[in-house]
Amino acid sequence: MEMKQLSEELCENAYPGRGIVIGKTPDGKKAVTAYFIMGRSENSRNRIFVEEGEGIRTQAFDPSKLTDPSLIIYAPVRVLGNKTIVTNGDQTDTIYEGMDRQLTFEQSLRSREFEPDAPNYTPRISGILHIEGKVFNYAMSILKSNNGNPEACNRYTFAYSNPVEGEGHFIHTYREDGNPLPSFEGEPKLVEIKGEIDEFAKMLWESLNEENKVSLFVRYIDLETGKYETRIINKNK
Repeated sequence: MEMKQLSEELCENAYPGRGIVIGKTPDGKKAVTAYFIMGRSENSRNRIFVEEGEGIRTQAFDPSKLTDPSLIIYAPVRVLGNKTIVTNGDQTDTIYEGMDRQLTFEQSLRSREFEPDAPNYTPRISGILHIEGKVFNYAMSILKSNNGNPEACNRYTFAYSNPVEGEGHFIHTYREDGNPLPSFEGEPKLVEIKGEIDEFAKMLWESLNEENKVSLFVRYIDLETGKYETRIINKNK
Protein backbone atom coordinates (compact mmCIF):
# COMPACT_ATOMS: atom_id res chain seq x y z
CA MET A 1 0.00 0.00 0.00
CA GLU A 2 1.30 3.43 -0.91
CA MET A 3 2.07 5.66 2.05
CA LYS A 4 0.15 8.93 1.93
CA GLN A 5 0.84 12.33 3.43
CA LEU A 6 -1.85 13.42 5.87
CA SER A 7 -1.49 17.04 4.83
CA GLU A 8 -2.22 16.17 1.21
CA GLU A 9 -5.11 13.84 2.09
CA LEU A 10 -6.78 16.57 4.13
CA CYS A 11 -6.03 19.52 1.87
CA GLU A 12 -7.47 17.69 -1.12
CA ASN A 13 -10.74 16.78 0.65
CA ALA A 14 -13.01 19.65 1.74
CA TYR A 15 -15.20 17.37 3.84
CA PRO A 16 -13.80 14.07 5.17
CA GLY A 17 -16.22 14.53 8.10
CA ARG A 18 -14.75 13.08 11.27
CA GLY A 19 -11.39 11.32 11.26
CA ILE A 20 -9.16 9.11 13.40
CA VAL A 21 -5.39 8.71 13.06
CA ILE A 22 -3.37 6.13 15.00
CA GLY A 23 0.32 5.32 14.62
CA LYS A 24 3.83 5.48 16.06
CA THR A 25 6.44 8.24 16.12
CA PRO A 26 9.54 7.86 13.92
CA ASP A 27 11.76 7.17 16.95
CA GLY A 28 9.41 4.39 18.04
CA LYS A 29 9.06 5.82 21.52
CA LYS A 30 5.48 7.08 21.42
CA ALA A 31 2.06 6.00 20.28
CA VAL A 32 0.10 8.68 18.44
CA THR A 33 -3.59 9.27 18.03
CA ALA A 34 -5.63 12.15 16.67
CA TYR A 35 -9.34 12.82 16.23
CA PHE A 36 -10.99 15.70 14.41
CA ILE A 37 -14.53 16.82 13.78
CA MET A 38 -15.94 18.96 10.99
CA GLY A 39 -19.40 20.39 10.39
CA ARG A 40 -21.61 21.80 7.66
CA SER A 41 -24.65 22.75 9.74
CA GLU A 42 -24.79 25.41 12.46
CA ASN A 43 -25.58 22.69 15.01
CA SER A 44 -22.50 20.65 14.05
CA ARG A 45 -20.23 23.68 14.01
CA ASN A 46 -21.41 24.85 17.43
CA ARG A 47 -19.03 22.56 19.31
CA ILE A 48 -15.75 22.43 21.17
CA PHE A 49 -13.63 19.69 22.72
CA VAL A 50 -13.15 19.82 26.50
CA GLU A 51 -11.07 17.53 28.68
CA GLU A 52 -12.95 15.05 30.87
CA GLY A 53 -10.88 12.85 33.13
CA GLU A 54 -8.26 11.14 30.96
CA GLY A 55 -10.41 11.65 27.87
CA ILE A 56 -12.40 14.38 26.16
CA ARG A 57 -16.02 15.29 25.51
CA THR A 58 -17.76 17.42 22.92
CA GLN A 59 -19.67 20.38 24.30
CA ALA A 60 -21.89 23.06 22.80
CA PHE A 61 -19.93 26.29 22.37
CA ASP A 62 -23.15 28.32 22.60
CA PRO A 63 -25.76 26.23 24.49
CA SER A 64 -28.56 28.54 23.30
CA LYS A 65 -27.93 27.44 19.69
CA LEU A 66 -27.91 23.69 20.40
CA THR A 67 -30.87 22.13 18.58
CA ASP A 68 -30.23 18.36 18.63
CA PRO A 69 -27.54 16.91 20.90
CA SER A 70 -28.19 13.25 20.00
CA LEU A 71 -25.35 12.71 17.49
CA ILE A 72 -23.01 15.58 18.28
CA ILE A 73 -22.55 15.51 22.07
CA TYR A 74 -20.52 12.51 23.21
CA ALA A 75 -17.15 11.42 24.64
CA PRO A 76 -14.82 10.75 21.68
CA VAL A 77 -11.94 9.62 23.90
CA ARG A 78 -11.93 7.47 27.04
CA VAL A 79 -9.18 5.52 28.79
CA LEU A 80 -9.68 2.05 30.29
CA GLY A 81 -6.50 0.96 32.04
CA ASN A 82 -3.85 0.59 29.34
CA LYS A 83 -6.36 1.04 26.53
CA THR A 84 -7.25 4.36 24.86
CA ILE A 85 -10.55 4.37 22.97
CA VAL A 86 -11.21 6.93 20.21
CA THR A 87 -14.48 7.10 18.26
CA ASN A 88 -16.81 9.44 16.42
CA GLY A 89 -19.85 8.84 18.62
CA ASP A 90 -21.31 7.44 21.80
CA GLN A 91 -19.99 4.00 20.85
CA THR A 92 -16.96 5.09 22.89
CA ASP A 93 -19.08 4.20 25.92
CA THR A 94 -20.22 0.92 24.31
CA ILE A 95 -16.60 -0.15 23.76
CA TYR A 96 -15.54 0.99 27.24
CA GLU A 97 -18.36 -0.90 28.95
CA GLY A 98 -17.94 -4.00 26.77
CA MET A 99 -14.19 -4.27 27.30
CA ASP A 100 -14.69 -3.66 31.01
CA ARG A 101 -16.80 -6.86 30.89
CA GLN A 102 -13.96 -8.70 29.09
CA LEU A 103 -15.47 -8.45 25.61
CA THR A 104 -13.13 -7.70 22.73
CA PHE A 105 -13.15 -4.43 20.78
CA GLU A 106 -14.96 -6.14 17.91
CA GLN A 107 -17.47 -7.94 20.15
CA SER A 108 -18.31 -4.70 21.96
CA LEU A 109 -19.31 -3.05 18.67
CA ARG A 110 -21.65 -5.82 17.52
CA SER A 111 -24.54 -4.11 19.29
CA ARG A 112 -24.02 -0.92 17.25
CA GLU A 113 -24.34 0.14 13.64
CA PHE A 114 -24.10 3.31 11.52
CA GLU A 115 -25.77 6.53 12.65
CA PRO A 116 -29.53 6.94 11.96
CA ASP A 117 -29.06 10.19 10.04
CA ALA A 118 -30.74 9.42 6.70
CA PRO A 119 -29.84 9.83 3.90
CA ASN A 120 -26.16 9.92 4.92
CA TYR A 121 -26.18 6.99 7.36
CA THR A 122 -22.86 8.24 8.70
CA PRO A 123 -20.45 5.39 9.47
CA ARG A 124 -19.36 4.82 13.03
CA ILE A 125 -15.56 4.80 13.08
CA SER A 126 -13.64 3.62 16.13
CA GLY A 127 -10.07 3.00 17.20
CA ILE A 128 -8.33 1.47 20.19
CA LEU A 129 -4.71 1.69 21.33
CA HIS A 130 -3.36 -1.01 23.65
CA ILE A 131 -0.01 -0.48 25.38
CA GLU A 132 1.40 -3.09 27.72
CA GLY A 133 5.03 -3.56 28.76
CA LYS A 134 6.25 -1.24 25.97
CA VAL A 135 4.33 -3.37 23.45
CA PHE A 136 1.89 -1.33 21.37
CA ASN A 137 -0.83 -2.48 19.03
CA TYR A 138 -4.02 -0.92 17.75
CA ALA A 139 -7.20 -1.63 15.86
CA MET A 140 -9.72 0.36 13.84
CA SER A 141 -13.34 -0.33 12.98
CA ILE A 142 -15.98 1.04 10.64
CA LEU A 143 -19.70 0.21 10.75
CA LYS A 144 -21.46 1.40 7.60
CA SER A 145 -24.64 0.96 5.62
CA ASN A 146 -24.57 -1.35 2.62
CA ASN A 147 -23.89 1.24 -0.10
CA GLY A 148 -26.52 3.55 1.38
CA ASN A 149 -29.01 0.77 2.10
CA PRO A 150 -29.91 1.02 5.81
CA GLU A 151 -31.41 -2.47 5.84
CA ALA A 152 -27.90 -3.95 6.09
CA CYS A 153 -24.87 -3.03 8.20
CA ASN A 154 -21.36 -3.87 6.97
CA ARG A 155 -18.77 -4.30 9.73
CA TYR A 156 -15.01 -4.10 9.21
CA THR A 157 -12.22 -4.36 11.78
CA PHE A 158 -8.53 -3.80 11.02
CA ALA A 159 -5.88 -4.82 13.55
CA TYR A 160 -2.25 -3.69 13.58
CA SER A 161 0.30 -5.55 15.71
CA ASN A 162 3.76 -4.15 16.38
CA PRO A 163 3.20 -0.97 14.32
CA VAL A 164 6.12 0.28 12.25
CA GLU A 165 7.96 3.40 13.39
CA GLY A 166 6.85 6.54 11.56
CA GLU A 167 3.72 4.90 10.17
CA GLY A 168 0.05 5.11 11.02
CA HIS A 169 -3.44 4.65 9.64
CA PHE A 170 -6.18 7.15 8.90
CA ILE A 171 -9.90 6.46 8.66
CA HIS A 172 -12.66 9.01 8.19
CA THR A 173 -16.43 9.02 7.82
CA TYR A 174 -16.94 10.42 4.31
CA ARG A 175 -15.08 9.72 1.09
CA GLU A 176 -15.69 13.32 0.02
CA ASP A 177 -18.29 16.08 0.12
CA GLY A 178 -21.65 15.34 -1.47
CA ASN A 179 -25.37 15.08 -0.97
CA PRO A 180 -25.92 12.53 0.39
CA LEU A 181 -22.42 12.21 1.81
CA PRO A 182 -20.66 9.09 0.44
CA SER A 183 -19.24 6.79 3.11
CA PHE A 184 -15.53 6.01 3.45
CA GLU A 185 -14.47 3.02 1.36
CA GLY A 186 -11.70 0.44 1.74
CA GLU A 187 -9.21 -0.14 4.52
CA PRO A 188 -7.68 2.68 6.59
CA LYS A 189 -5.11 4.71 4.66
CA LEU A 190 -1.43 4.17 5.39
CA VAL A 191 0.00 7.56 6.40
CA GLU A 192 3.31 8.95 7.57
CA ILE A 193 3.61 10.00 11.21
CA LYS A 194 6.26 12.65 11.82
CA GLY A 195 7.12 15.53 14.11
CA GLU A 196 6.66 16.28 17.79
CA ILE A 197 3.14 16.73 19.11
CA ASP A 198 2.86 20.47 18.48
CA GLU A 199 4.20 20.16 14.94
CA PHE A 200 1.87 17.24 14.19
CA ALA A 201 -1.18 19.03 15.62
CA LYS A 202 -0.36 22.21 13.69
CA MET A 203 -0.02 20.26 10.43
CA LEU A 204 -3.38 18.54 10.94
CA TRP A 205 -5.24 21.69 11.92
CA GLU A 206 -3.86 23.79 9.09
CA SER A 207 -4.62 21.04 6.56
CA LEU A 208 -8.31 20.79 7.47
CA ASN A 209 -10.74 22.85 5.41
CA GLU A 210 -10.97 26.28 7.04
CA GLU A 211 -14.73 26.63 6.63
CA ASN A 212 -15.69 23.17 7.83
CA LYS A 213 -13.19 22.31 10.59
CA VAL A 214 -14.45 22.46 14.18
CA SER A 215 -12.11 20.77 16.67
CA LEU A 216 -8.96 18.65 16.88
CA PHE A 217 -7.53 16.34 19.57
CA VAL A 218 -4.00 14.93 19.47
CA ARG A 219 -2.31 12.66 22.01
CA TYR A 220 1.22 11.24 22.22
CA ILE A 221 1.67 8.35 24.68
CA ASP A 222 5.12 7.35 25.94
CA LEU A 223 5.44 3.60 25.41
CA GLU A 224 7.85 3.17 28.31
CA THR A 225 6.07 5.14 31.03
CA GLY A 226 2.48 5.36 29.76
CA LYS A 227 2.50 9.10 30.36
CA TYR A 228 0.86 11.20 27.69
CA GLU A 229 0.70 14.69 26.25
CA THR A 230 -2.54 16.09 24.82
CA ARG A 231 -3.32 19.00 22.55
CA ILE A 232 -6.82 20.34 21.85
CA ILE A 233 -7.56 22.98 19.22
CA ASN A 234 -11.04 24.48 18.90
CA LYS A 235 -12.15 26.85 16.16
CA ASN A 236 -14.73 28.34 18.51
CA LYS A 237 -13.06 30.39 21.23
